[in-house]
Amino acid sequence: MIDEMRIRGLGVIDDAVLPLGAGFTAVTGETGAGKTMVVTGLGLLLGARADSSAIRAGAAQASVAGVWMVPPQGPVADIVTDAGGELEPAGNAAELYVSRTLSAEGRSRASVGGRPAPAGVLASLAEELVVVHGQSDQLRLRSGAAQRDALDRFGGEQIASAVATYRDRFARWRELDAEITELTENRDRRMAEAALLREQLAEIEQLEPQPGEDVELNQRAERLANSEELRLSASVARSALSSDEGDPDVAALLAEARRSLERSADPKLTEISETLADLGYRAADLAQQLSGYLADLDESGPHELAAVEERRAALGGLIRQHGSLDDALRIWQTGSLRLAELDDDGDRIERLTAEAGSARDALDDAADALTEVRTAAAVRLSAAVTDELHALAMPDATLEVRVSAGAESARGRDDVAILLAPHPGAEPRTVSKGASGGELSRVMLAIEVVIAGTDPVPTFVFDEVDAGIGGAAAIEVGRRLAQLARTSQVIAVTHLAQVAAFANNHLSVVKSNDGAVTASSVTRLEGADREAEMARLLSGLTDSDAALTHARELLSLGSAID
Repeated sequence: MIDEMRIRGLGVIDDAVLPLGAGFTAVTGETGAGKTMVVTGLGLLLGARADSSAIRAGAAQASVAGVWMVPPQGPVADIVTDAGGELEPAGNAAELYVSRTLSAEGRSRASVGGRPAPAGVLASLAEELVVVHGQSDQLRLRSGAAQRDALDRFGGEQIASAVATYRDRFARWRELDAEITELTENRDRRMAEAALLREQLAEIEQLEPQPGEDVELNQRAERLANSEELRLSASVARSALSSDEGDPDVAALLAEARRSLERSADPKLTEISETLADLGYRAADLAQQLSGYLADLDESGPHELAAVEERRAALGGLIRQHGSLDDALRIWQTGSLRLAELDDDGDRIERLTAEAGSARDALDDAADALTEVRTAAAVRLSAAVTDELHALAMPDATLEVRVSAGAESARGRDDVAILLAPHPGAEPRTVSKGASGGELSRVMLAIEVVIAGTDPVPTFVFDEVDAGIGGAAAIEVGRRLAQLARTSQVIAVTHLAQVAAFANNHLSVVKSNDGAVTASSVTRLEGADREAEMARLLSGLTDSDAALTHARELLSLGSAID
């Protein structure tokens, strides 16, 4: 439940604190005092779209902050933790601090559990914390989707489980159907792909390229094209290291230097002599390598260069076609599997069609099971809401929740319609056509009271749920709100004393005018102040004896509720 809410700079409200708490809170006030801003502020805390036009004239920004009492573990705690926020321990419960700030430029900032968070996190929390009913929500009840959702909420886990099973099977059937469609509609394209791939694989297999072969061939072609220059360079280098013609060379000079030092008894010169010996061995090894290189050049000739260029040209065709030799090799490695998949299209379509048929049978079974549990729940909901409507000053009304065959969707194949017959002999008509505003308000409240028994909601917010009604009907609305408050927190903005009388917490939004700026403040009413507000709601007068007497009677009636 929401324990407290503070509103600043929103509409006519300059700065107001709303002490809420458990039970039934009624919010009253004169027209234009800012009662609607209470619901607007709460909506901002719950992730509603921010509208900068709601900011108080002359204010740079509007802000709303709330303290929610929530379970320390569960879905709400998980959402807060995922958003990086924290809950504050408070006995067996936990405190959740939520805020929303709206600037005049239209920017909106939210905070959850002390950490900045997107408005989407507030909306996720709202799904776990509160149900808001205003005039627009009454209109929403006229839609078939909202009527189906109400039935599903009433059906509880039984319908939820049937919906989950149906949704999983629906998704599997859709997946198979889409795959079959893709295969059949693109058969020509896939056949062309198979033909091209078969041709590419044949060409690659004929050449049998090796990784890095293009680089190696480029280097070899470069060497063969410059063989004379390379031969001269290698010959000069070999002659310098070791000459067969008696000319001075490195090997001979190193040997002479080593022999001259070997006759010395100085250990340092001996060490140098050993180094000279090692250099001599290395010079001889290098000379041998150069001799091998020259022999290889002698064996190579124009015929080898032609063969290398021919191979380079063949590989160049692959590279131009596939982008690189590595890409061609990848096709060679994976193309066979892809070709097998493309060639298997006919058998694959046959297998998928059989699998899709089985999936469709399973989906039909799930749809029938869902329709069955919805139909059974509809009978129970019809009877329970009809009883509630009798208690809401509609003694002759009958409500029917009808389940019929509808279009297939991820929520099943059922159309759900809520029909109302306001008096005996009247033809039941859907609430979207046959219910007045006052009747729709009572139908909505009756449904919530009934559903609360199977799908409890922590907090209900009603914005003028009593619109279009009065007298005995208004008293019964107040009584039902108080009944609903036994298991949930109820906050109701009302203009009827008959409703406010049943609240255990009465807040008054009072507008004052200092000649320059209009502001509203929120006051918790008790004793004589509450009686005066009740008298004002009844007659427009706060000091009328008759109105005060009536107010006391209503308060006595409200306090005597079982």
